[in-house]
Amino acid sequence: MKYKDFLALRDWPSADLLNMLLLARSVKAEPAKYGRQLEGRALAVIMEKPSLRTRVSFEAGICQLGGFAINLSSGEISLGKRESVRDVAKTLERMVQGIVVRTFGHDIVEEMAKHTSIPVINGLTDFAHPCQAMADYLTILETKGDINGVRIAYIGDGNNVAHSLIFGAARFGAHLAVAAPAGYEPDPNVTRQAMADAAETGGKIEILRDPLEAATDADVIYTDVWTSMGQEDENEKRQRDFAGYQVNDEMARLAKPDYVFMHCLPAHRGEEVAASVIDSKHSIVFQQAENRLHVQKAVLLELMS
Repeated sequence: MKYKDFLALRDWPSADLLNMLLLARSVKAEPAKYGRQLEGRALAVIMEKPSLRTRVSFEAGICQLGGFAINLSSGEISLGKRESVRDVAKTLERMVQGIVVRTFGHDIVEEMAKHTSIPVINGLTDFAHPCQAMADYLTILETKGDINGVRIAYIGDGNNVAHSLIFGAARFGAHLAVAAPAGYEPDPNVTRQAMADAAETGGKIEILRDPLEAATDADVIYTDVWTSMGQEDENEKRQRDFAGYQVNDEMARLAKPDYVFMHCLPAHRGEEVAASVIDSKHSIVFQQAENRLHVQKAVLLELMS
């Protein structure tokens, strides 16, 4: 089934997401095969938050598929301030063939998708980061051979990355335990929806308080920064509240001997993860980062071909 937009993983059925992962794996293995698939296609890349992996992977990705990117900074666009989201969407649909938006409110990407006939891709909102989660699950597939039944421990803030991992676990049949301090749990609506969806795939979603419980017998330990973009004024409080949630050697010893460590980056060594873990033989963070490129290319092929 053809979908117009890619805003959140829950919007897509399991089979279609799995097909996208398989396409990403094929793109990674045989990039030349797809080199002219989007020849002449233009992708508008709107970045209202700082970006390294999202921007480079989409801009390099569209170029490697034969198209080109037009980067639009927040100062140039200022969605909803300088110009309405609707007017930006209606203008861009007459000039380009796809839009990537990295912004704050999830309502912005939803409104843009509503008012344009061309694909809108969520490059990150405060609610969800679906492209990151797809790269994460591709990496798990590569390193563990399967996703179904894999035990993933997510330690830390129940943020946009956590939400997308939760939706993905439900779609792919993974067992995901999220350990977060009180007040930092994932959105309960996300958890409730995902738990219902997981019943169809054999997935399992747990929300825990104890990070050591989550890490026990894990195949994957995943964490993210404690203070995300836009939360800088909360940093001191978050440092106190997340005490005991650092992924360190003591915690990692509770996981399976062949566990892998994942982080969406950028990382703050010495805060959410010890340097001895992120720089260890178990760490696959740069394989994970590279897979952003291959997943982004698969998303573009699915939506813009």
